[in-house]
Amino acid sequence: MKLGVINIDGKKVNDIDISDKIFSLTPDIYVIQSLVDWQLNHFKPRTAKTKQRNEVKGSTAKIYAQKGTGGARHSSRKAPIFIGGGVAHGPKGKVYKIKKINRKVRKLGLFHILSQKNKVNSLFVIEDFKNEIKKTKIFNNFIKKNKLNNSLIISDKNSKSNIIKSARNIPNLKIIEQEGANVYDILKYKNVIFTTSSIKSFQDRLSKWQNFIT
Repeated sequence: MKLGVINIDGKKVNDIDISDKIFSLTPDIYVIQSLVDWQLNHFKPRTAKTKQRNEVKGSTAKIYAQKGTGGARHSSRKAPIFIGGGVAHGPKGKVYKIKKINRKVRKLGLFHILSQKNKVNSLFVIEDFKNEIKKTKIFNNFIKKNKLNNSLIISDKNSKSNIIKSARNIPNLKIIEQEGANVYDILKYKNVIFTTSSIKSFQDRLSKWQNFIT
């Protein structure tokens, strides 16, 4: 299929061929949700750590006889019910089971969310930014004129270096390179904007995964 390419003035300059197997799938909400959950799971630092009873320093001697005291049975004072003892069911630092998703599903989820953006007319392609845009006002006028507020720009390296200074202070706008395209960011922002070079590189990089799409 073809998608129109616009320039910095918002005018259509030509069309570009995009893959139907990447941008025209029937979106699967389950696949997309699985990828978002997987990414959010990795975002958590998981640094909180408490000591279990086997990690607390102290004597392991039985504090009093098993029978004959009239009190409950206890082993050592390292038990969680005592002050200074271990913590029962506390956080264990980075020892967590993180849900694993194979690479094929991760790429498939990326195709599905891009297809969804294309389906709702929130996918755009803009000409490469060959000249540096130094003023935020110029880039902000481009965003407002074309109603591209709340956008994720997936750019090539050269274009990114030419617009990063003028775009970094604009709210609800994020610029990433095509190698970093991910489901969470694409879903977070209303619009997705590729540059012509980035969408070509993106398709070339993921071309081998298109063979898994039926």
